[in-house]
Amino acid sequence: MAEPGGLEGRFNSGGNAPEQPAPWQDYQTVFTNAKAGMEGVDKEHVQRVVYEMSKDSAHFKNEQRKAVALEAKMARMRERSAALTPAELAAAARSVDARIASLEARRDLSRTWLHADMDCFYAAVHELERPELKSLPMAVGGIGMISTANYVARKFGVRSAMPGFIAKRLCPQLVFVPLDFPRYTAAAERVRAVFAQFDPAFESGGLDEAYLDITDYCREAGCSGEEAAAELRRRVREATGLTCSAGVAANRMLAKARARAEGICSDINKPDGQYVLPHSRAAVISFMDTLPARKIPCIGRVTESLLRGVLDVSTCGQLLGPQRARLPLLFSDTSAAFFLEAALGIAPTRHPPKVDTSVEPGRKGMSCERTFRAMRDAAAQEEMARQLVDSLAADMASEGLEGRNITLKLKLSTFEVRTRAATLPRHARCAADMLPAVLRLLRAEMPVELRLMGVRMAALRKHPDAELVH
Repeated sequence: MAEPGGLEGRFNSGGNAPEQPAPWQDYQTVFTNAKAGMEGVDKEHVQRVVYEMSKDSAHFKNEQRKAVALEAKMARMRERSAALTPAELAAAARSVDARIASLEARRDLSRTWLHADMDCFYAAVHELERPELKSLPMAVGGIGMISTANYVARKFGVRSAMPGFIAKRLCPQLVFVPLDFPRYTAAAERVRAVFAQFDPAFESGGLDEAYLDITDYCREAGCSGEEAAAELRRRVREATGLTCSAGVAANRMLAKARARAEGICSDINKPDGQYVLPHSRAAVISFMDTLPARKIPCIGRVTESLLRGVLDVSTCGQLLGPQRARLPLLFSDTSAAFFLEAALGIAPTRHPPKVDTSVEPGRKGMSCERTFRAMRDAAAQEEMARQLVDSLAADMASEGLEGRNITLKLKLSTFEVRTRAATLPRHARCAADMLPAVLRLLRAEMPVELRLMGVRMAALRKHPDAELVH
């Protein structure tokens, strides 16, 4: 891959390799994490470009502050780990092993789950309208931030959540297409109509993914999970012109490892592919043994760093190894229990129970947020708030919900995050009823320079006139 001109000279003088690791080699951010379609990308080149273009930014300085805090936390945990006595470790090991035995006793391999993940969804929707984009490196978004990139662009290291100006440096010929949420929502509704044919109670994980319990479908159709996945993908393609990847396994965690991100199984054969994990304990344990811990839902970059930096654990299999006794002694009881369940590949195998009531007790809230270039203009900020409220109101209306507690989230150009909340006089679902409160919260923070804004509604309930539809 050709590197942007002039960059090499900033790092190597006279073509000699540096004696110490170059600073970009240790610089990790979401921009440098690989996604499906980025196989073969020169990761060090991407790191160098990202580092060079970020090193004087507010984001870079904020990342440095977080790195210092993380290193301090790791140091404290290493001290605690080193101080543990043999007696403490032995007692903890007995407790952990008993917990593992209890988990194994309730392992359920009787259900079949499918995680469907649309391939480059936003980009693919635009490619349907403009087929010429399929052969061009294209990103949805702009210079400020990219929402997604097609597979041609990913070969250059361009990916979602990357600032557009960095993506343009990696791929000068990159084509930007503006976001079009009404178009994505319409496409998602057509996709969901197909999902409902396989599981009427399917759970959406956003516009571009869903979790389906296809046990009943497979029994009634007399087919395997693999055959059901192939049929689902065929129907999606036929109904929408879009492709999706699918993972099939005994529970939703195995079929989808990272909540609202890549799936364990569905990410393996992307794009337009599928992966089936056999329904046996041996197959599950073997699969999890070498799986990076980061692939598990709720294990993000910080937790991954703590596991690796304190315990030298980087895979799920290692969570069950000699260091397992230290998990409950260094992490919270909840975290330690979760690590064990994840490493064993054990998770719930049923949809959450639905309660026949006007209130949705299991739904904490609905939200909508956008990232953009640094914005100081008050009128532009208020217009962004209007757009977010309109989008949130549309989402709530589509599910027949109304809410009363509204929260405004702001991320400043310094990367400080502020949240401000208000309680509405009554439950609301219309933008006109929500917007005044959001604008009051926003104006109270002005003047301010922003790079992200979000609106969230909580205290949800079914609107009295809403039809009970999926």
